[in-house]
Amino acid sequence: MIADTVRMSERLGVQIWLRGGWAMDFFLGQVTREHVDIDFMAWIDDAPAITAALDADGYQTITGPPPDQQLDVAKDGEEMSFGWLTHGDDGKVTVAGGAYTGEPWPDGMLDWPPGCIGAVQCPIINPRVQIECKEMTPVWVPGRLRRPKDADDITRLRRALESLQPQPHLFVVALPCSPVGHTGELLGRSS
Repeated sequence: MIADTVRMSERLGVQIWLRGGWAMDFFLGQVTREHVDIDFMAWIDDAPAITAALDADGYQTITGPPPDQQLDVAKDGEEMSFGWLTHGDDGKVTVAGGAYTGEPWPDGMLDWPPGCIGAVQCPIINPRVQIECKEMTPVWVPGRLRRPKDADDITRLRRALESLQPQPHLFVVALPCSPVGHTGELLGRSS
C-alpha cells in the first residue's frame, strides 16, 4: 500500500509524508514491528485530489476525525490515514482542521530526506519530531496514555539518531537509502 500511495502522489504531483510507526521503519530501513495502519501527512489543498484518487483505487472512507483534520480509508482490510496540514499566518506548518485547527506542528517536521525499506522509498517526517509527538501525545491529548509500542519506538529512534552523530575521526557521506536508516553510510576515516 505504501508503494502504491507513493506512486499515486507522484502521479498527482502532491506531497505526502509517512508518520507514525511506518515512518520510523522507513527511517531505520527495516520493519521493526507489526503495524495496524499506515499514517501519512499531506497538504489540505491536495485533499480533494488525494480523496478522489483513493476512491478511484477502491478505498472506502471510514469514520474518523473531522474530514478537515484527517481522512481515514480502508482497502482489503488495511487502514490508512492522511492527516491534513496547512500553513499558519506565520508560515509554520499547522493542523488544518478539527479541534486543533491552527495549532503548529513542531518545527522541522517535514525537513528530513526520504526513508526506504528495500526498493520502496517514501518521504517521512523528521525522526526527532516523531519522538516529540510520541512523547507529547499524552500531554497534547489528555486521557491518551503512551502505549508500550510508542515507548519502544522512542528508544529505537533515539538509538538510531545517536548512531548518526558525527565523530571527529570519522566522516559520513549521506546517500539515499543506505543501510542505517538511509541517512548515512560510513565510508572511511579522516586523517
